Amino acid sequence: MSTASPASRSLSFHTRSSRWRGALAVLGEMRREPGVTRAVVAERLGLSSGSATEITARLRELALLAETPAAASGRGRPTTVLGPHPDGPVVIAVDLRQEDYRCAVATLDGRPEVLESAAHADRSSGHAVGAVARAVHRACDRYGDRVRFVSVAVAATVRHGRVTQSAALGWDTVDLGALTPSPDVPLLVGNDATLAGVAESRYGAAVGAAVALHVTIEVGVGGTLIVDGRPVEGMTGAGGEFGHLPFGDRELRCPCGARGCWDLAVDGRAIARHLGAPPPRDPRTYAQAALARAAEDPAVRSAVSRVAGDFAGGLAGLVNALDPGVVTLGGLAGPLRAAAAPRFAAALEDGLMRFRRADPPPVVASALGEDGALHGAAAVALDRFLTEEGLAAWASTRPGG
Repeated sequence: MSTASPASRSLSFHTRSSRWRGALAVLGEMRREPGVTRAVVAERLGLSSGSATEITARLRELALLAETPAAASGRGRPTTVLGPHPDGPVVIAVDLRQEDYRCAVATLDGRPEVLESAAHADRSSGHAVGAVARAVHRACDRYGDRVRFVSVAVAATVRHGRVTQSAALGWDTVDLGALTPSPDVPLLVGNDATLAGVAESRYGAAVGAAVALHVTIEVGVGGTLIVDGRPVEGMTGAGGEFGHLPFGDRELRCPCGARGCWDLAVDGRAIARHLGAPPPRDPRTYAQAALARAAEDPAVRSAVSRVAGDFAGGLAGLVNALDPGVVTLGGLAGPLRAAAAPRFAAALEDGLMRFRRADPPPVVASALGEDGALHGAAAVALDRFLTEEGLAAWASTRPGG
């Protein structure tokens, strides 16, 4: 029988990578299915009951995992369910949108809990970033050294982890470094549509698809191609800017600087243009109001139908080029399709290559809705933490570690 103390067992645990690999496997199962039983985890991973017990005990010692009794289910040895430790590591996730922001915390199960949200009192970069930074710093003060990453989803083009431009927010290059309180807490920055696509592939409507295409309409259109749960981000991280494909009117110049961008054909600006109205200050809110009126106002219905057709035609082009197994629609894309379903279906079919028409990928509404970007921001931060290096760094801060 071993007489090693908990402290010495923890030390052994974080100095032997093979032990970390077992820990990561167990934590991965808990993350995929919070509330999974220890017995099920042992079966999935091919662990003996003794090994599963040893690993989970060490994870408890390091405040990485909690075990609670499972509900009784007939005869047999009782088991326990696994979940995040109440004193364990967390990540701060932020969704920085056109009109507002949300600041949330997520434990190892990846489920964000919103701590603060507010509309932008001033959308200029200095004021908006300052307000978000104060919210993040309050969250970090609350959770102390449990915070391992700050992860931000922003409605902007992101290159090399920095905001390059944002038509939605009216920003050019913006430094978000103020959003982390310390160099010891790394900052991750990603495009909101890309991160929403990550979340749909992990927890939402694209679970199980090896290749998934996520497309969302907010102010313009964005998205990502997800392959095996990871976004295809390109050389600099700016991949997925679908709204700047030249699927629109070449006479129109986009705020990005290019002509003919698809962005200008599929959001509230396009609906207003078809109605002969001036460009709306808030294209998303304008589009929402138009979609709500479409059923009873023939002029609005006609404008919405034209936009739905332009959206579906571009979507067909993406399907032809990228060959996804499923397409998920986020933001206003789903309501736009629903408001003009016949036009959408006809334009999608017309745009597909002939061999695809017999077996097109399913096009489904997102499961996570407006929470997708927050879930995605938390997911990529947890990916960065749940490594041998991340667990070893956490263990070094624990008693006996």
